[in-house]
Amino acid sequence: MKEKISKTNVARLLDKAKVKYELIPYDVDENDLSAIHVAESLGEDIEQVFKTLVLHGEKSGYFVCVIPGEHEIDLKLAAKVSGNKKCDLIPMKELLPLTGYIRGGCSPIGMKKHFPTYIHDSCNDFPYIYVSAGIRGLQIRLAPQDLIKESRAEICTLF
Repeated sequence: MKEKISKTNVARLLDKAKVKYELIPYDVDENDLSAIHVAESLGEDIEQVFKTLVLHGEKSGYFVCVIPGEHEIDLKLAAKVSGNKKCDLIPMKELLPLTGYIRGGCSPIGMKKHFPTYIHDSCNDFPYIYVSAGIRGLQIRLAPQDLIKESRAEICTLF
């Protein structure tokens, strides 16, 4: 018998929008919250497992970037696409109060408030990608176009 996975807020928002997705659990390693660990746990290509980063620009304020898990964001490119001269990742202590999510469980869908969102253009290379379902240990598998639509994201180059 299949174990019932409880729905997260992200899943409820996708249900409401009638978006097709799959909830995929994985084993959490508290010492390794990296997307690389998640991809290995899922047995998936790391290029299809995307991480959600929250940044702050000096002009635009907060914004979100979603990139394949093994890559580092190029802060100059992120600043440029978001209309800033410079930007930085937010301090970890700001993540939960700002988004409602913790590190390793941050999803581009369902944050406390919507922030401008940018997704790396490689997402369109795949029929489906993974992003966090809003908690550690659970990923959402969905079509990149659905993620783009639901997170009201712009496609761009971020590394």
